[in-house]
Amino acid sequence: MTGGCFSISSLGSIGGTGFTPIINAPEVAILGVSSTQERPVRSGKCLEWRKILPLSLSYDHRVINGADAAHFCRHMAKSLEALK
Repeated sequence: MTGGCFSISSLGSIGGTGFTPIINAPEVAILGVSSTQERPVRSGKCLEWRKILPLSLSYDHRVINGADAAHFCRHMAKSLEALK
C-alpha cells in the first residue's frame, strides 16, 4: 500500500497483550491493537468480568496535536464500548 497517512497494526492473533507501534513514514499515525483479555472491572460496589481490548496510538507530534490524539483515543474507546 502507498499513499496512506494512518495504519492499524494488530498483534492480537498471536496473543500480543500490548506493544508500541512504530510509525511507517510518510504516515503520521498508527494504531496498535492487542488481543482481548477478560479482566475484573469495578462497577459500583461489585466487580464484573469484562473484555478489555488494549489499544496504543503512536503519532507524529509535528503533525498531530496531543489533545487531538487523546480525543481520538477516547472516541475509539466509546465507540467500541457501545458495541455491547
